[in-house]
Amino acid sequence: MDISYHKHFSGKLGRDMEYKRYGHAGRPVVVFPTSQGRFYQFEDSGGVGALGEFIDTGRIQLFTVDGIDSESFFDKHADAAHRIGRHEAYFRYVREEALPEILSIASAANGGRRLKPLFSGCSMGGYHSSNFVFRFPELASGVISLSGVYSARDFFGKALESDIFYNSPLDYLPGIVHPKLLARLKALRLIFCCGQGAWEERMLVETRQLEQILRDKSIPAWVDYWGGDVSHDWPWWHKQLVYFFGRWLDDDLMHRLD
Repeated sequence: MDISYHKHFSGKLGRDMEYKRYGHAGRPVVVFPTSQGRFYQFEDSGGVGALGEFIDTGRIQLFTVDGIDSESFFDKHADAAHRIGRHEAYFRYVREEALPEILSIASAANGGRRLKPLFSGCSMGGYHSSNFVFRFPELASGVISLSGVYSARDFFGKALESDIFYNSPLDYLPGIVHPKLLARLKALRLIFCCGQGAWEERMLVETRQLEQILRDKSIPAWVDYWGGDVSHDWPWWHKQLVYFFGRWLDDDLMHRLD
């Protein structure tokens, strides 16, 4: 497997940021880590190995980005304005610094063909990947989110002011009415999955709420619920990754998402 390590200074965040790339060709896939995870977490936890067949056959290139949750959502010593400000700076880093570089690398590997990235993540990574795609659908081909949360309320409480509101999909999605934005969301390939076993209670509630909102907005999505033995943990996410990536890549729709 072709693996490369990348590090550069982020002007948006005022610090070094890192990511790793796995694969020699294929659609770029941007993977966010779980809560307070780093860019190497997906490899260390077995996620890269689980998707090895898709990577080795040139169907996808994984780009596992760094996270700064400890400076934003999980910083218990800073006020809400500072925390959400760091998160907004993080999204600017992903959108304006990391993503252009990632897409340039992926395009060169694909003979100049520029493919829109698929975003993915588990748990908090599911939140970040979904929130990013909902906010910037023009930059994405879709999302595969596993055991995600879709509200900022657990982190900031009920007072969803200013940028906090716009990072809480369960709150901002119902208000989307602009035809162009709705059309972009409807063109995406959206996959959400949640187990119904241990430690999935909150994620299950929010996944069901997200499903209802998307249905109300007539935004197509595949929302799948796995059994009562399916817990909030990597062994199950590995199985889900293989299952959903296989179906996403085999879907003819992907050829219209470039």
